[in-house]
Amino acid sequence: MELLFVMVIGASIGGILRYLLPGRDTYGILLLPAIGSAVSGAVWAALTWVGLTFDGGWIWVASLAAGTIASVLVALWLPKARERGDAALYERLSRP
Repeated sequence: MELLFVMVIGASIGGILRYLLPGRDTYGILLLPAIGSAVSGAVWAALTWVGLTFDGGWIWVASLAAGTIASVLVALWLPKARERGDAALYERLSRP
């Protein structure tokens, strides 16, 4: 049950970050929530396999921090990569 909670919180953090970080017009509305949810859930599962219990505070901090960091990194990297890709495609398509 806690895995569901951490994934919903991770998605919520990703959704909030979408509106706090620049460049949101270059990616879809569900990208950051999906990344936040997936990374938070994966880290949670890995930490439970390692032996951390669900009632400990560090598993929550680590899982949600990992989801937040992954969402921020994608939100900062993707607009620049998208602009480079769009410029290269425009250049290729505009040649006769």
